[in-house]
Amino acid sequence: MNDVVLVLSTAPAAPGDDTAEQIARTLIDERLAACVNVHAPMVSIYRWKGAVERDSERQLVIKTTRNALPTLEKRLRELHPYELPEFIVVAASGGSAVYLEWVAQQIE
Repeated sequence: MNDVVLVLSTAPAAPGDDTAEQIARTLIDERLAACVNVHAPMVSIYRWKGAVERDSERQLVIKTTRNALPTLEKRLRELHPYELPEFIVVAASGGSAVYLEWVAQQIE
């Protein structure tokens, strides 16, 4: 059974802010993720505490396993500057068996 999932999150993308890369590196170093894609800055528009906000953010796509999710979510909250970091889990319902096996082998 495929145990691989993708976790979507965002991080600040102000000039000189390397929060996204620091989070990615820590998740890899601590073997909570096999790979983290840090996308280019983008504009996010959202409602927060009754006001419409506009910020520059970077999307994180975190490849991990279902078993690592509780620890990964806890660690992401510790590392993240946001009061409520995005944490959306998407099942990897298919893909290269060899790649999915590699992801699973990277997680402790």
